[in-house]
Amino acid sequence: MLQSILIAAFAILPQQAPQPPAAVFTKYCLTCHNERLKTAGLVIDPGSLNNVGANAEVWEKVVRKLRSNTMPPSGAPRPDPATYNSTASFLETELDRAAASKPNPGKLPLLHRLSRTEYQNAIRDLFALDALPKEMDFDLLLPEDNASSGFDNIADLLFVSPSTMERYLGAAEKISRLAVGDPAAPVMVNRYRIPDEQPQDARVDGLPFGTRGGIAVHSQFPVDGEYVIKVELAGAARQPEDLQIIVDGETAEQLSLGGAGGGRGGRGGAAARPTEFRVPMRSGPHLVGVTFVERNEVRDEETLRPRTRGRGTQVAVAAVTISGPYNVIGSGDTPSRRRIFVCQPASAGEARGLASPKPQIDELPCARRILSTMTRRAYRRPSTDADVDRLMPFYKTGSAEGGFEGGIEQALERILVSPNFLFRIERDPENTAPGTAYRISDLELASRLSFFIWASIPDDELLNTAIQGKLKDPVILNQEVRRMMADPRSSALVNNFAEQWLFLRDIEAKKPDELLFPDFDETLRDAFRKETDLFLNSILRENRSVLELLTANYTFLNERLAKHYGIPNVRGSYFRRVTLPAASPRGGLLGQGSILTITSYANRTSPVVRGKWVLENLLSAPPPPPPPNVPALKTEANETGKALSMRDAMVQHRASPACAGCHARMDPIGFAMENFDAVGKWRERDAGVNIDASGVFPDGTKFEGVAGLKKALLAHPDEFTGTVAEKLLMYAIGRNVQYYDTPAVRAIVRETARNNYTFGSLVAAVVKSTPFQMRSK
Repeated sequence: MLQSILIAAFAILPQQAPQPPAAVFTKYCLTCHNERLKTAGLVIDPGSLNNVGANAEVWEKVVRKLRSNTMPPSGAPRPDPATYNSTASFLETELDRAAASKPNPGKLPLLHRLSRTEYQNAIRDLFALDALPKEMDFDLLLPEDNASSGFDNIADLLFVSPSTMERYLGAAEKISRLAVGDPAAPVMVNRYRIPDEQPQDARVDGLPFGTRGGIAVHSQFPVDGEYVIKVELAGAARQPEDLQIIVDGETAEQLSLGGAGGGRGGRGGAAARPTEFRVPMRSGPHLVGVTFVERNEVRDEETLRPRTRGRGTQVAVAAVTISGPYNVIGSGDTPSRRRIFVCQPASAGEARGLASPKPQIDELPCARRILSTMTRRAYRRPSTDADVDRLMPFYKTGSAEGGFEGGIEQALERILVSPNFLFRIERDPENTAPGTAYRISDLELASRLSFFIWASIPDDELLNTAIQGKLKDPVILNQEVRRMMADPRSSALVNNFAEQWLFLRDIEAKKPDELLFPDFDETLRDAFRKETDLFLNSILRENRSVLELLTANYTFLNERLAKHYGIPNVRGSYFRRVTLPAASPRGGLLGQGSILTITSYANRTSPVVRGKWVLENLLSAPPPPPPPNVPALKTEANETGKALSMRDAMVQHRASPACAGCHARMDPIGFAMENFDAVGKWRERDAGVNIDASGVFPDGTKFEGVAGLKKALLAHPDEFTGTVAEKLLMYAIGRNVQYYDTPAVRAIVRETARNNYTFGSLVAAVVKSTPFQMRSK
């Protein structure tokens, strides 16, 4: 009772009012940031607060420091939390007001080349080519794109050199030939090698239950004919084994191996004599599997023998080569041919391979109709007579050599190297003065929207809406965003945006020390990436709060990954959603093996790398680059040679005052994650001592372990959401975010907060933003 009275009494006492902004800067900032010292190149003039928008670049830097509580520096006098908040809020209000009165959407090049990923997706949607032979892997066909801040779709970095153009010409020839189904195309040889470290004692995703190991290949077969599947084996088939060739879930070929003499397998890890199968195939996309029938007696003494990394003791598939076509029957009926040949020439009769009748018209009108349809989709705008006229010489040359379809093939090849396809083109309105901000056209908005959400070209529905001039209507625009988010192509926001934002692709290059981490293998690497992809996809598909990226109480596991995490009762190789125990540290990104591995070295964890990753990717507060000649971390004591714990080693490392400032921000974050080793496995001790996972931020905030870190990060949810919004906006507009974009980022966060920070509302707010819908000349 007494406690309640005291609380009520204190509540009615007058609270100390926050200090005016000018007084705050005079008291806490001018000691360093004055005209004489210009510390960090920054001068703060409290007298300019009556026109904050006039010096927006400086004040945006100040806001960022205030919101992250990183200034004044640790040890210097600091304002109270209310003053921090009121001063930052004052600046944000003034900056947002100035931005609203004079929008600055920033500048983009008029020509924005498609990134390699966007080109690949555009080809997929233009020709309905969902799977390509390995010989046509875009990583081989086209050069890698430059990246900035992790993203490879930044317009200023997407150059075109003569050698790049040659690669596009080669790609266009192969793609058009595959899409049309050219019977005269040369034989393709596609070899798929399975890494030596890939265990083959479980079912492979995509193959039927009751099978073991091998490989599943999604590929496009250009024509009806025969294809040779050559299987290279490793290990000895000491027990009877049945090798299967499975096409679209059905057994096409089966061969018995092994027996008393070891069968056709080799000995040890050496490759066995290849086994070839000639399989008739219809044209189009197929899933081809090469695998073994799982044996009931598989867990005998031989197969239970302990193994390190590798295929184990059973016979395994080392590589598969698919070559063909041979004995070609015809072009067949494929999704790509149905999408291309919207009519057929009457003179040709029934077009070869077409299963359903098409409109039959004269040859030249039919060719023009086909090319008009394809240029409309490829160029992302209404097709013109001039567009088709430019293609007709290529059609005539091709038809003279290969008939009607040969002409279409050559014209398609020309479309694929046209600037109208390779570049996203935005044009300034006539008589627009330099520096003028203006809204982009509906067609330009449609392209921005489709390359943002799908990383691909607009579909017919979006294009029709833009051509009708309806896309600028906010209601219709929002309907299109919701429709596109529900489409499977929106998975590009996971496998393109999120993977680049979080640097998840780095997991492919990580090679943990096999002596220190013998349990790590290719299966675990794949499981790490699969878990994070499924988790991110669940946030998108279920329109969950982006805060669940840190707080989710579930993840996606199979038996292999669950065992690594120490989570019981998960059986089988397939992934499923698993609700985590209440005290589990695994919830959210910070507990996932992919993140923990990419933020570690091959032989140890790194609080610095993990702390920097969180600051940079989750808080948009990257530390400055390290000073030159930083000494290597010493992990042993000089006197005894005894291994040091990571915390003890870091205490010695950051003894230099030049290092202490940045480490004070990074290290507490990294130490909170120190219970996870370099491959994400939980541990209690390091170098023989119990791990101390406590931390203190420079503002005095204390936390314990990864759970405490998450709580500290989410104490101000707008900061984390602001980072997600900033990264998403950067990806959406294809340029680095600048200080003049920050008011738009704050508006996106406010809009998202009203909708419980859901991912869908975040995407919709980005689409509504000034930088997305406008540009400057």
